[in-house]
Amino acid sequence: MLSYRHAFHAGNHADVLKHCVLIQLSRYLAQKDKPFWIIDTHAGAGLYELDTGYATRLKEYEGGIGKLWVRQDLPAALADYVDLVRACNPNATHAPDTLRFYPGSPWLALQTLRPQDRLRLFELHSSDSKILQDNFSDQGRRVSVTTGNGYDALKALLPPPPRRALVLIDPPYETRDDYTNVIAALNEGLTRFATGTYAIWYPQLDRPEARQLPDRLKRLPIRNWLHVTLTVHTPSADGYGMHGSGMFIINPPWTLHKTLAEIMPYLVATLGQDGGAGFTLDAQAD
Repeated sequence: MLSYRHAFHAGNHADVLKHCVLIQLSRYLAQKDKPFWIIDTHAGAGLYELDTGYATRLKEYEGGIGKLWVRQDLPAALADYVDLVRACNPNATHAPDTLRFYPGSPWLALQTLRPQDRLRLFELHSSDSKILQDNFSDQGRRVSVTTGNGYDALKALLPPPPRRALVLIDPPYETRDDYTNVIAALNEGLTRFATGTYAIWYPQLDRPEARQLPDRLKRLPIRNWLHVTLTVHTPSADGYGMHGSGMFIINPPWTLHKTLAEIMPYLVATLGQDGGAGFTLDAQAD
């Protein structure tokens, strides 16, 4: 089963950035033999159709994964990401018409896990949660799906038994409460599990809450962080719509800055829509 709700946006430029970072973080954690968990607080449905339903209206994927799909000169980290997307598309080639499905964060995360690792998924919307459960029903105890508030997951699950975890926080930011809830959830999570890796996605919007979020994140009680943004076009004159997105990573792997420094110029050149396209990349390490 598939969801059509996120299909309006599935595979767009924001998903490209978010999912490339997610894969790199999970790959790094998997370099050690000890198991780890991935906790996804806003998991969605896990898999989306692109050639039917809502996805065919806005076709946002054409400006994201669609532009990478046809390229054969991808940097290694982007090639890894695109290869995982190809894995859920039967008979995939570089031809645009073979891109029919887009995997969400849960599906991509699962492909990077080993048998000893675990995936913990939370989705508040009952319809999407049911689809999510159906999409991962064959995974047994390896994947758990909970219908509920993902912010509460940090109270329930942290610290995780293996003492190694990546927490992905990517709410829809439909209301101002989401910005406040992200900060509150991180304060709770860091109190319980200060050594975990936390990856926070947020949209670039013409709203004070969105503009202020990175600075609020930097003021958390943390020593190590990385912040990357991808802007694909100049903000609209009427202030409507998302012109880019960002990822803020707490306790990032030391390799991530170099990887992003290599792929971000490529993403700007490939996904950028006008002269306002660009990226930022900064970090702090003790």
